[in-house]
Amino acid sequence: MDFSLNSKQLLARDEFREFAAAEIAPHAGVFDREERLPAELIEKLATHELLGTIIPRDMDGRGLDMVTYGVLNEEIGRCCSSVRSLLTVHDMVSHTIVRWGSETQKRKWLPLLASGNIIGALAVSEPTTGSDLSHVQTTAISANGSYILQGTKKWISFGQIAGLFLVLARCEGKPTAFLIERDRPGVSIEPISGILGVRASMLAQINFADCEIPGSNVIGRIGWGIHSSISTALSLGRYGVAWGCVGIAQACLDASLAYANERRQFGANLKQHQLIKQLLSDMFTNVSAARLLCLQAGQMKDASDPHEVMQTFVAKYFASRTAMSAATDAVQIHGANGCSSDYPVERYFRDAKIMEIIEGSNQMQQLTIADYAYQQWNLAQQQAPRSIGEVEYAG
Repeated sequence: MDFSLNSKQLLARDEFREFAAAEIAPHAGVFDREERLPAELIEKLATHELLGTIIPRDMDGRGLDMVTYGVLNEEIGRCCSSVRSLLTVHDMVSHTIVRWGSETQKRKWLPLLASGNIIGALAVSEPTTGSDLSHVQTTAISANGSYILQGTKKWISFGQIAGLFLVLARCEGKPTAFLIERDRPGVSIEPISGILGVRASMLAQINFADCEIPGSNVIGRIGWGIHSSISTALSLGRYGVAWGCVGIAQACLDASLAYANERRQFGANLKQHQLIKQLLSDMFTNVSAARLLCLQAGQMKDASDPHEVMQTFVAKYFASRTAMSAATDAVQIHGANGCSSDYPVERYFRDAKIMEIIEGSNQMQQLTIADYAYQQWNLAQQQAPRSIGEVEYAG
């Protein structure tokens, strides 16, 4: 299997890198301190066709393949995790509509999402419900062809500015997904500030109080919320976050190499100290491995490989650990400067910690990956004879 980018993907990477370097990197610290992304940046993302990248061309999108989409997330995440987060949550809504939306929903929402005239956000987490999606408390009650929603969603990325929410609620006791417009009566938004990392992701709490929506706003079918609509959204989100983690780790490596090249201690540049070399070599190796796992996941997605879901779990788990490890070592290399907002590694450290929590915590992924490993092991035991060593051990 070839894990190199083709010529078209390399051109796209250069485009994404140039945009990120010019429009995002110089302002990422300001975004972090102000805890917001300016409307002007979102307009530029739209102008450069970066808000409809995975919407098919015949639906007004750019129709990128999954590998190229991953590279986009790495290049944007390398400069600012909050901007990458905007792309992720927006695309989760778009992708779900492409996969499960009715023709009417596609015609209505996809052009608006692709153009950036409306921002999408995923509204799943609640004050008392995180990973256990089967126990969401938000309810939707059928009433004369409509649905009445009651409940609260929390930690909703870009909930402060989103115009369309993909919401998971319980309908007839079954998890069901709905598309809900921001301007519906009964929808209220409460901004959340002061978070640890990804501070410009403009988090919000979304309250639904007697919010009535038409029956046509159901996406998929009643009871299909988790295993179709939300599963589709989270799988894409997990993939985008994995690549974003590669971006964070690469940024940490870049910053550490530059700092170690210039900083002198005990009569020599830091890069000449053996223990610093160890940190840098581990960082380089892990970044390379994480990128390869993400590339494999992307290629499997493009090939519609049935194992791509688990590969994405593995990629996100390893990449998020790599980002956290790289950020920790980058701060260590920078010493006291690494604890100051004058240096970006302080922001990378805070952002990396968030990556180990969102789109499935590392602990949840460990359980999923271990179960899958046992499934594959049991299958192998059934299909192949035991090795001589196993026979000897058993006897």
